[in-house]
Amino acid sequence: MSRVASIEAIELAPVPSSSRQHEVHGHDSRSSSKQQFEQIDAVDLHGSGEDLNAGQTDPDNVQELAPIDRGWPAWRFVASGFAVEVMIWGFQFCYGIFQDYYASNPLFKDASGVIIAAVGTLSTAVQFGETILLSFFFGRYPDLLRPSLWAALALCVSSLLLASFATKIWHLILLQGITFGISGGFLYYPVLILLPQWFVHRRGLATGMIFAGSGLGGFAFPFLFQSLLENYGFRWTLRIWALAVLITIGFAVMGMQPRLPVPKYQRGQRPRFIPPQMHFLKSSLFWLLSACTVMHSMSYYSVSLYIVTFAKVISSPFSASVVLALFNSSSVVCQVILGHMCDRFPYAWIMVASTLVSGVSVFLLWGFTHTLGLLFAFAVVYGGLMGGYMSAGPISVCDCAGDKPEQASVIWACNYLVRGAAIVAGPLVSGILYDAGKASLDPGMRFGGYGFETLEIFVGSCAVAASFASALVALMSRRAQT
Repeated sequence: MSRVASIEAIELAPVPSSSRQHEVHGHDSRSSSKQQFEQIDAVDLHGSGEDLNAGQTDPDNVQELAPIDRGWPAWRFVASGFAVEVMIWGFQFCYGIFQDYYASNPLFKDASGVIIAAVGTLSTAVQFGETILLSFFFGRYPDLLRPSLWAALALCVSSLLLASFATKIWHLILLQGITFGISGGFLYYPVLILLPQWFVHRRGLATGMIFAGSGLGGFAFPFLFQSLLENYGFRWTLRIWALAVLITIGFAVMGMQPRLPVPKYQRGQRPRFIPPQMHFLKSSLFWLLSACTVMHSMSYYSVSLYIVTFAKVISSPFSASVVLALFNSSSVVCQVILGHMCDRFPYAWIMVASTLVSGVSVFLLWGFTHTLGLLFAFAVVYGGLMGGYMSAGPISVCDCAGDKPEQASVIWACNYLVRGAAIVAGPLVSGILYDAGKASLDPGMRFGGYGFETLEIFVGSCAVAASFASALVALMSRRAQT
């Protein structure tokens, strides 16, 4: 008896009223966009659609499935995903605090600002970029998903512990940067692939609750890390964090269980490593959305790193922590608001408005900032709108997939790959521009004081360019609907 062959029927089914009944096929007709998302998830549970008939579960161990959208197992998964989000992405979004500390540490005095920034940018970029490889790998070997979590946790903790013994900046790049990014990607990937198994009708709520973890971490951790670095130095800070990761994510891994049976493939029946659904590469909409991602990421992640440095120039380390906390927490609020607006209005015009206002705020607020009050305002406006911009991601992927929903997971992974490359390129260019301009710290009363002029022009221009690319997406989507 094969249960995997009916995965699509299971995932698209409404939950029966009796908890003793198995879920059966059937799907009530709702809005077309909701239907597309549910079809995407059904096809993408373990790889491409053509792979579903190849795997088999153990016929002697068929068990009743847990209910969708409710029950302790479903909410335990949300809590586990939230914990991973806090510990992985919350930590990543606070690298600006570490960057400023490393830049003033005599141990790394010979390292340029670009090299020090590379620790955080490479970590985030690797975590985004490896998603496509993880998508291919676990599509072929879904039975290795759970064991890989424990191996990734061991690698994550080891990378932080070894980084605490660093004496050169390349040690931090390799350990706190690349190795932590690799392990973090493995730990976070199950959140993306297993969430659709547990939630259909309440998926938006579950997603928002999980994603709120990065905002909570981004708000609280700047103060925590600032205090730890000032009182104990980076070595004990990384060791303390390694212990926190081990305990917190260790419990989270135990709660990150799949809802559907894991397919067991017989020899020679595993799906191909690279799935055949790559037709979207010929779509101009895909490349326009990729351009939006590149411009947005080069601007957003550059500001997330250098806004801390700017705050310390005009004020104090504590003020820098407050600025970063406002920057991160405002994105959580706007993700909920803009995500809801994307359900009611064309998503592309939400992208246009958020990036355009963000670009203008760089030129009018950050460019002429000489007081903390104005910098706080910029952190809220820019951090909120550019962070909230990412709420349009799932809808844009659905739009790009069109009538081939099985392509959605690969499109999403490709989007992450593009974002990862932009996360490296943006801060790299920004670091070069800042190093060239920081010799002049004259505040003046003109645009771009304290040596940030060219950097601000760069990130502001990228945000405006993302707005123009988003407008083209809006026009293309509208033309396709007529």
